[in-house]
Amino acid sequence: MDIQHIHSGSKGAFIVKVDGERLAEMTYTMPAENKMIIDHTEVDDQLRGKNVGQQLVHAAVEYAREKNIKIIPLCPFANAVLKKKTEWHDVLN
Repeated sequence: MDIQHIHSGSKGAFIVKVDGERLAEMTYTMPAENKMIIDHTEVDDQLRGKNVGQQLVHAAVEYAREKNIKIIPLCPFANAVLKKKTEWHDVLN
């Protein structure tokens, strides 16, 4: 699954496109250089059951590790995934 990262100013998203159509996204804001607030995750029904949401969260975790950023998961889905995956707790704020 090809996950693209879009970042502009203090906002961004990790997205999945299929045939040019955006079918999954996880959006965030950056209130500071070292803080990412994940505020929304959405996966189209076409991709349900393929762990796409978890893959989006994983992409955010890898980005956060690379940039030394802490994640604040306000999105209920991202929060649940991050709490379950203890190996990702290093990026939680």
